[in-house]
Amino acid sequence: MKKIIRATNAPAAVGPYSQAVEINGTLYLSGQIPVNPETGKLVEGDITVQTGQVFRNIATILDAAGYSFTDVVKSTCLLSDMTNFKAMNEVYAKYYPADQPARSSFAVKQLPLGSLIEIETIAVK
Repeated sequence: MKKIIRATNAPAAVGPYSQAVEINGTLYLSGQIPVNPETGKLVEGDITVQTGQVFRNIATILDAAGYSFTDVVKSTCLLSDMTNFKAMNEVYAKYYPADQPARSSFAVKQLPLGSLIEIETIAVK
């Protein structure tokens, strides 16, 4: 049975989608951008600041669904500029120090609200 996840401490969906959907022990998180859930605005700062906020948002949604970073099996990182890859990767590594999930990374032309990064996440129990 499909379950919609709504984490009150994470940014609300800004369109016709859910923060996350769980089905058959798999959690699919929509792409998270660096929006501060308290203000509803994009955080100011470089790729490390923005990536840190993205991971705080992901952590909040994972927790609301009863998952953690150790349950993550796949990440998709969308970057506005691949020159930010190394700095993003340094922040990313802090959240996955061992048994890292599979990952894809892409440069895209533009991200919502002018964000530098967006990360999609899949976790399995």
